[in-house]
Amino acid sequence: MYVGRLKKIFAVCAILGGLLSACGGGSSSSDSVPAASTPAKTLIWEAPMSYTNGTPLNPATDLQSFEIYVKENPSFGPTDSAEASVAPEDRSFNLVLLAPQLSPGVTYYVAIRAVTNDGAKSDFSPTASFSL
Repeated sequence: MYVGRLKKIFAVCAILGGLLSACGGGSSSSDSVPAASTPAKTLIWEAPMSYTNGTPLNPATDLQSFEIYVKENPSFGPTDSAEASVAPEDRSFNLVLLAPQLSPGVTYYVAIRAVTNDGAKSDFSPTASFSL
């Protein structure tokens, strides 16, 4: 299995560098923010190019997807459920698409995992934070 062999995903993870170009919160009288009225909060990452043992990895053929995890504390673990899943060729995700499940003004943490074709998952990426 590939568990633990995927590069600790995105050590260079632009999740942290290019994350959330519009991090400010907004005020709203409702408990959720409509995605259409919220500025984009784009999560950007780089795919791993090798397993931890140095074996080359081709994201287009070796990965099934990237899973995006969001919650109110920065500790992610094996029992957490992904909020979204994107194709292996995708390298960005607008977190505002999750707005119906999120509350404005709350700080959320986000992490990503790569999923191989056989279903093995990498470690979680470093976390980043955002709010709506």
